[in-house]
Amino acid sequence: MGKIIAITNQKGGVGKTTTAINLGASFGVLEYKTLIVDADPQANATSGVGLDPRTVEKSIYDCLINESDPRDVIVETDNPNLDIIPAHIDLVGAELELINESNREHKLKMSLDTIKDDYDFIIIDCSPSLGLITVNALTAADSVLIPVQCEYFALEGLGKLLNTIKIVQGRLNEELDMEGIVLTMYDTRLRLANQVVDEVKTHFQDLVFNTIIHRNTRLGEAPSFGETIIMHDATCKGSINYLNFAREILQKNDLTKMKNKDKQLI
Repeated sequence: MGKIIAITNQKGGVGKTTTAINLGASFGVLEYKTLIVDADPQANATSGVGLDPRTVEKSIYDCLINESDPRDVIVETDNPNLDIIPAHIDLVGAELELINESNREHKLKMSLDTIKDDYDFIIIDCSPSLGLITVNALTAADSVLIPVQCEYFALEGLGKLLNTIKIVQGRLNEELDMEGIVLTMYDTRLRLANQVVDEVKTHFQDLVFNTIIHRNTRLGEAPSFGETIIMHDATCKGSINYLNFAREILQKNDLTKMKNKDKQLI
């Protein structure tokens, strides 16, 4: 039974897509079969793994609106053990088309339930909004992962996002759990970045992952080659950060040899 993780934050540019594709690639090289679901009309995750969104024949739109079988939509990537359900600009109109549908918040859940057993992890890359597609993602997910940029404004929207998650937990998906908060775009030279890290850790304590994703040139240029960071440069700081982050999630879900409760922080 696969675990579905929705990566969401209504603020744009915090590293959702970068985290989705590189975490998926990290799970892949650690031999966990992973599916990325690109639920963002900008289709950055689709182009980030080497596909051209303009030439995609079937996309997540078909799963939501036309109720296509997701197995017909899934595309294999060049990364080991990593597949993707691509996005298309058509997804912009999906929210309007779903408004009058019954069960409109459960469309993605119904689609993914048919393939959940085929994968160890399913990662949903959400759009930077709290619209109907994002609500669909939260309803389908087992847990939510929130990337937070190490800048002041990133903290302001966090409260609103947590309220939305509480509403979804109360009305649509009682099983929804918090996977945690991951700090991204961390620059060791900036005092502000260190203050944001301290602030987030003070407020959210155990919810914050120990692994911090550093600002890294290689991480920024990998999507322009249509590659994940693992395929682009496996030895750079960005790769090491994401592999450590993947290992920490596996540890948290008791998928490593050492159980999480037995782990001792040195």
